[in-house]
Amino acid sequence: MQNKRSLGYIIGGVFVLLALYGIFTYNGFIKKEEKVNNQWAEVQNAYQRRLNLVPNLVSTVQGGASFESGVLEQIAEARSKASSVTVNQPDSETNNRQLAAQNELAMATNQLIARVERYPELKGTKAFAGLQVQLEGTERRIKVARKDFNESVQVYNTAIKTFPANIIASLFGFTPKDGFEASEGAEKAVEIKF
Repeated sequence: MQNKRSLGYIIGGVFVLLALYGIFTYNGFIKKEEKVNNQWAEVQNAYQRRLNLVPNLVSTVQGGASFESGVLEQIAEARSKASSVTVNQPDSETNNRQLAAQNELAMATNQLIARVERYPELKGTKAFAGLQVQLEGTERRIKVARKDFNESVQVYNTAIKTFPANIIASLFGFTPKDGFEASEGAEKAVEIKF
């Protein structure tokens, strides 16, 4: 009788420990998933900052220089594409679409800045210099936001794939997230032609 009671306590204790492990693991997954979502919101925030600054840059350049309008049209088109791609939840396909649109906008903006370098009177204006500094800062923010997002995705994915936590992850439907990957051809320098 005493052995059955002790066995019952042991089984009950093991069950309680497993339940506590499951609860703590589940809550850990939720925290990590929320971190991924928060970091994704920071990436979107940095993209929005870029989208908001570009029209100011274009207006400043238009007011201070007269050169081919093709570059400005290219920027307007790239900005339109970038602002039309909205991603609430990150996944590989929508990440890639948004990344391509944002990269196109960044390249067009960089081409504009490189072309403006030929216009000393514009290059020297405080408004242009300030916008250029803000755009450079925005590009750094985007880089940092992407890095932080990828780190949080890596932590989350590692957590849900590690044994025995992966059992709880599969029971509750936690699936791996996709992070940012370098664009095809990103290792090549961008060629700017005048």
